[in-house]
Amino acid sequence: MELLLTGSTGFVGRNLLLRLHRDHRWSRIILPIRDPEKLRSQLEGEGISDQRFAPCCVTGDFWELPPGTAPDLVIHAAGLLFARSREEYFETNVEGTLRLMAQLPRTARIIVLSSQAAGGPTPRGKLARSMDDHDRPVSLYGASKLTMERELRNRLGPRLLILRPPMVLGPRDAATLPLFKMAAGAIRLKPGFKAKHYSWIDVEDLCDAILASALVAPDDWQKNGPFYLGSGTTITDHELIATAARAINAQGVTLALPQMIIQLASLVIDAIPAWRVAIPSLGRDRVREILPDRWACDSTPFSEHFGCNPSSEGNLEKTLRSTAEWLKKQGKI
Repeated sequence: MELLLTGSTGFVGRNLLLRLHRDHRWSRIILPIRDPEKLRSQLEGEGISDQRFAPCCVTGDFWELPPGTAPDLVIHAAGLLFARSREEYFETNVEGTLRLMAQLPRTARIIVLSSQAAGGPTPRGKLARSMDDHDRPVSLYGASKLTMERELRNRLGPRLLILRPPMVLGPRDAATLPLFKMAAGAIRLKPGFKAKHYSWIDVEDLCDAILASALVAPDDWQKNGPFYLGSGTTITDHELIATAARAINAQGVTLALPQMIIQLASLVIDAIPAWRVAIPSLGRDRVREILPDRWACDSTPFSEHFGCNPSSEGNLEKTLRSTAEWLKKQGKI
């Protein structure tokens, strides 16, 4: 069987590619990429070479695949996480995705990695967002993911499976660097005076879930989601910061800031290009996702439907220690 994986140089896609290297059920793994040198360098850094990997160079969001590309399965893990405008998000996450899908054979099954942001925060009065709750994204990023899902359902029907992971943590995620840098300080700042609650998933468990759903019989895709994923446990922002600090043996005090200050800071960050690059998660759009107090989701339907439960059992400390070790090896902390 042939598999096409997008986003293979990103956080989740890179971990998926390493997992596929150990999985010999796939005869060929097609990798559309914008930067072949980045992929080569990453594979070299991991010390792996695999003749089944078939990179093909694409430009921007046009996804011009080589003639005759006919995978049995597509895992679409690519997407734009941080941008300044609605147009940027929708050009990549919606229009780019539709261009890719238009080039694939009608026989291909397609797993799309969306986001909890497409559904929005947990509805008021509930402990967790479920598949049955109305979608109410609070960010442009979430809105672009939701629009992508709806467009794909209209075009692909039962060939499509949509997965919505919450916060994803684990090695090879450079986006957690600001968390560890903050955790290393004597004074750590968190937005809002109330504790914020989040669902989360270890990247290894996410890869397990994606591949478990990829290998089931086609009839099991009759319900195409969107399925929420998660570790089965929730964490607070205090726990996340304290656990990151323990992972790097740091000590300090966490102080809460009024959310208005975070909102004002996001305006400054958006206005300074170097800061936008350094801390994209605090840009104006993504700060809209920081403000709600609860981002918990119910992953039970996915576990029951596909028989896949997280192996890490929600061990946040283990996940953040392995993430910190990877960042140290990269010379980032």
